Amino acid sequence: MPGDRSSKPAVLIIGGLGFIGRFLARYIHENNLASEVRLVDKVLPQLAWLAPEFEEACSKDKFVQADASREQSYPRIFDRANGEQFDYVINCAGETRHSQPDDVYQLRSFALSVGLGREAAKRGVRAYVECSTAMVYKSSASPRKEGDKTQPWHKLAKWKLKACEELRKIPGLNLCLLRLPHVYGEYDSGYFAMGICLARVHKYLDKDLELLYTKDLKLNTLYIKDAARALWIAAEWRASKGPLALGDPTPIMFNVVDHNETRQAHIAEVLSTVFDLKCSFLGSIVSQFAKLNLGDVVDDINEVSLQAWADLLAEKQIARPGPINPFLEKDVIKDLDLSIDGTLFETTTGFRPVREAFNADAVREMIASYKRMGWWP
Repeated sequence: MPGDRSSKPAVLIIGGLGFIGRFLARYIHENNLASEVRLVDKVLPQLAWLAPEFEEACSKDKFVQADASREQSYPRIFDRANGEQFDYVINCAGETRHSQPDDVYQLRSFALSVGLGREAAKRGVRAYVECSTAMVYKSSASPRKEGDKTQPWHKLAKWKLKACEELRKIPGLNLCLLRLPHVYGEYDSGYFAMGICLARVHKYLDKDLELLYTKDLKLNTLYIKDAARALWIAAEWRASKGPLALGDPTPIMFNVVDHNETRQAHIAEVLSTVFDLKCSFLGSIVSQFAKLNLGDVVDDINEVSLQAWADLLAEKQIARPGPINPFLEKDVIKDLDLSIDGTLFETTTGFRPVREAFNADAVREMIASYKRMGWWP
């Protein structure tokens, strides 16, 4: 690759061992994009379920264990041996669990992001990229643009939105903020992992998979490697702009999404294909009843599916099942359209998703990755 290492940026990734953080680290490593990479995470690498292909990108010499929500950790996080500052700070950290009390999100998502942003501004970091969620928009079947009305779906999104609003007020912060839909891919343990495990359980129980709501419910998607690349492109682009004067019209907040306009119908079709399983939709009327006591409905589903999952793991003699399971989160099973327009980011930075649509191959790749790790029954 042209250019000596010293001309490449030094990069700090907060939440560097998380799902998106590790893929970003690997993207930078494989393409030799940085002069130095530091990964900060509160979780130790040996507890992070890292697959072998991340070993070099997330090696011990790049890793610093620190809690980025605590100000006293900043010297360990930000100080470099050569006394210089990091060029790019990319924040992939924040509380990912649902149904936590407000004070957990306030500390682990809001205070963490805002504190890091203030520190990055103080140190003159050339680009501070914040990884956020598209679940902050008011639900609509027509794709939401960056300036559209917000109405966070749950506490996790509420505090992410508050962080975004606060970051934008920090003087001197070279901010770029990305709002992502459902990110999926190999080793995913989030929303799509839950769906795939649920399909596996239904196949095992020889039962149809019935999905709440309708086939038209939007569940927009982005492939993990595209998400990682988007963060890097955002950092490069933001650094190239330099400090923006007050009132500068340059956008700093972007949606990033594939070109599929993924709906429940797509997901049902994929699960049917991969698992040879009948998928149906409960539709609006039954779902209205379910919504009235969603907690009970979800509890009943979880009771059956978690028991079947445990039986499957026992049958297959899987002692360390990893971070995947079919547990349904009430916060995530909402009759709300996750539908965003990613045009602004693409026209501004030239980014285009390499994987334009969620498909059956994507699910097969995910299952293959779980098998490699010994997680899959």
